[in-house]
This record gives sequence, C-alpha cells and structure tokens, in this order.
Amino acid sequence: MENRTGLILTGGGARAAYQVGVLKAIAEIMPRRSSSPFQVICGTSAGSLNAATLAVNAKNFSMGVQYLVNTWKNFHPNQIYRTDMIGVLNNTILWFTGLLLSFLGINKLKEISLLDNTPLMEFLERILPCELIQENIDAGYLHALSITASGYGSGQSVTFFQGVKELAPWRRTGRVGLPTQIGIKHLLASASLPFLFKPTLINREYFGDGSMRQIAPLGSALNLGATRILVIGVTANEYSDQPERSETHEYPTLAQIAGHALNSIFLDNMDVDLERLKKINELVAVMPAEIRETTRLRHVDVMVISPSQPIDKIAERYVDGLPWTIRLLLRLIGVGHNSGVTLVSYLLSERNYCRALIDLGYQDALRQREEIMRFLDIQTPASTELPQ
Repeated sequence: MENRTGLILTGGGARAAYQVGVLKAIAEIMPRRSSSPFQVICGTSAGSLNAATLAVNAKNFSMGVQYLVNTWKNFHPNQIYRTDMIGVLNNTILWFTGLLLSFLGINKLKEISLLDNTPLMEFLERILPCELIQENIDAGYLHALSITASGYGSGQSVTFFQGVKELAPWRRTGRVGLPTQIGIKHLLASASLPFLFKPTLINREYFGDGSMRQIAPLGSALNLGATRILVIGVTANEYSDQPERSETHEYPTLAQIAGHALNSIFLDNMDVDLERLKKINELVAVMPAEIRETTRLRHVDVMVISPSQPIDKIAERYVDGLPWTIRLLLRLIGVGHNSGVTLVSYLLSERNYCRALIDLGYQDALRQREEIMRFLDIQTPASTELPQ
C-alpha cells in the first residue's frame, strides 16, 4: 500500500486560527516551494476553510499557508457575520420570535439564526477558487479533500469528498462518504455553528456544523487512503493545567450552556476516536501476520498537535475587540467577564485574538520540530523563514 499522510483540521470557529500557526511552523520546516506534505486533507467546521485553502494551493504548500496567515491575522468579525446594528437587531428579533413560535408549535419562520453569516459566504466566494482542487488532484499534488457536515434531516454525519477516481463512497453506522465537487456551499454547511448560523441546503437536505454527530473524526482520512495522520486540535492538551472544580450555586446562563454544548460537540469525539485507534494499534501489534491480512487491520501512526494553553483564557483578553453590537448581544444571553467566555472563544474572529492563537500554534509546533520532521519524513529543513 502506498504511504499517504493525512491531515485532519478539526472544528472550533475562531479557534481554527491556532491551526494556521501550526501550519506556518510546518511550512518553515519544509523545503521551499515544495508541494503539500499532506496527500489527504480533511476539514470539519472552521477547519474546513483551512483545509480547502490548502487543497487549492496543494502545488505550493508555503504559498497556501502564507495566504492563511495573512487572512487570519487580519480577520474582522464583519467578514464572518453581520455586525451592523440593523443586521444584528433584525436577526436577534427573528431568532427569539422563532423560538417563541416553535414553543407554540408554529414553524412559520425559515432560515433564522442568532447571527447572519452572509458575509462569510461572500468572503469565501471572493478568495477561494475551488476549481483548482480538481486541477491539483489531476496533477498528483492531492489525493483527496474531504469536508464533513451534519445532516439535520437524516441525522447522519456526511463526508463530502473530492479525490482520485479510485476512491469509493462508504457507508458506516451514522456516517457516509459521498463523492462530489467541493464548493463554497460545503464549506458553509460544515462551518454552520448550531443556533448561531443558519443551516445550508445541499441537494435535498439542510446541513449544519460537521462536528455534530461526527463519531469517528479519523475515519474520513482512513477511508480516503491515509496511512498516517496528523491531527491539529483546538483545545488544550491533556498535559495542560486543568481548572479545579469549585462549588457554585449560580444558575448557568444561556451563554455558559451554549459554550458547554459547543465544547462537547467539538472536543469529545476526537479524544474517543484517538483512544480507539490506540487500542487497535496495540491489538495489531500482537496479531500474527496472517490474521492481520484476514481482518484488514493495520497500524496507523498518529501525531496530535494541540494548544499548550487553554484558549478560553486567551479569549478573555480580547472580548473587548468585538464590535459593540455583538458585545451587547452576547451580554443579553449571559456573557460577562467571568462567564460565557467559552462561547466567545468560538466567535471571536478578531485579528488580535487570531494573532495570539497563530503565535501559540507556531510556538507549540516549533517545540515539536524534531518529531514533526520525523513524522513527515523531512530530510532537509529550510534555513530561512517565510516572509512576514
């Protein structure tokens, strides 16, 4: 079997800026003007935006990464969702009215959400020439790109993929893989945070954030032919200091509940899947060769790079960078200096916050430089850095 390196970029809203910092460090380690070291690229939620950019620029990995760095370091919330007073007020009224009507059993309002992410659609259409994905596949720079979204009608985790002709669709319990031509609508669907952004219609079904019901995040890369996988997460790793539990009698705000729900959606399944793969690798190691051949099980090397610091704490420092309209809206649902910051960490698409996450990802990756070089089989690191 041909060796292929897979890259998995997980979800997490504005937290995906951390991934860009890691990729920046990898690009500096790679020889200049080299093609992507990742033949299989899998994106979910905001990670799908980074994944698609890498796929579009698979011929020149450094160029694609530099484009991501320049984009994220200059982000403003109004590039993701409407922040003007009329847009925020209109959506907020529709959202609360929709909740009330739903409670009364009336479903008259369609396509409502707390925030209007129309600017994101316009932004992606302007910067991402998705037709280049197939050109890079045909040229051999890319084996496959996948974007995962969650179907609200079927309840399935659907992985839309575009790759070489030999790749076949798959169907597993609760998840399917469908070949298609990846477009902006797939990215919007995958990044549609529940309640916050409206679902996206693809064919005959509405889709939301790909991290929902994604019970096997590693599965897409494996089904698309990856033999080793690099995962770039967006939550502090297991070695970071964890806050001690403290007794509190305060009822949780809507913002706290929403932040907790988003953490559950984005973080839990990857940890479970990584643990499952570790057990399979241990099992494969003690299997006789003939049994491994019969069961078609194989060892899969996995490397995980995740934040060395809690991103929530970083977000606290940049809350005031949000437009006043969004700060007011968040305050109405319970966000304060000591509560609801987890929700803010997903929405804070503001350049100073994004730059802090890029720097964190960059430093975390450099600390694992030797391990990254071994994992990606990089023989001669570049001696100079990317232009700033």
